[in-house]
Amino acid sequence: MPPLSRWAIRAALIYFLVGLTLGMLMLINKGVPIDPTLWRLLSAHTEFLLMGWVAQLALAVAHWIVPRFRGGDYGRLRVAWLSVGLLNAGVLLVGGGTAFGAPDWVTLTGRLLEGGAAIAFAIYIWPRIRPLGSG
Repeated sequence: MPPLSRWAIRAALIYFLVGLTLGMLMLINKGVPIDPTLWRLLSAHTEFLLMGWVAQLALAVAHWIVPRFRGGDYGRLRVAWLSVGLLNAGVLLVGGGTAFGAPDWVTLTGRLLEGGAAIAFAIYIWPRIRPLGSG
């Protein structure tokens, strides 16, 4: 497994654990009221699980499993690393911003970074997408 996939999967698992923990806190708070402000974690919980865990895991597996160029070359790895960095920065800004009541521009910046991550990954992976049998 390539290093980018290993690191992205590790980060995805961390987001999974954090998102799961936030969800458990909110669920416990629903049955045994601890603090009404815990509901502010709902957006962070959703962000960490959907973008941090699912999207990042999909990105990591796609990098690993999409056929490589002849000789095992993955292509422009800097662009792939850039997409992982942008995605993580965006998830942290959006998740942390919503949890701690940051201004709307923080969330917007995070969403723009996530969009940039999607564009960077598409630019990276596109040359490796070929019709079956063309090699």
